[in-house]
Amino acid sequence: MKNTSIPSSQPGAERTRRKLPRAYAPVVFALYMSAIMALLMCAAIVGINSGLGEGYLQRVLGAYVFAMPIAFACVMLVRPLVTRMVAATVDI
Repeated sequence: MKNTSIPSSQPGAERTRRKLPRAYAPVVFALYMSAIMALLMCAAIVGINSGLGEGYLQRVLGAYVFAMPIAFACVMLVRPLVTRMVAATVDI
């Protein structure tokens, strides 16, 4: 088991790191995966459709605000299917 305590000699250091319980791992994974993939896809699609010129970042962030919740819901919905597909194709 990993020691998460921080030496008290550091000023202002917390004694322990707070982490979510292991049961939340699938939801946290889905959140991180959807956040990263939605951002990458928004950046690529906005760049392809309207170019990398002025206002590119604002357009990407505008698309991201719309796409991220949808991506999260989709990852949560397809997770059981993907888990079964991986189990059928990978010798674990």
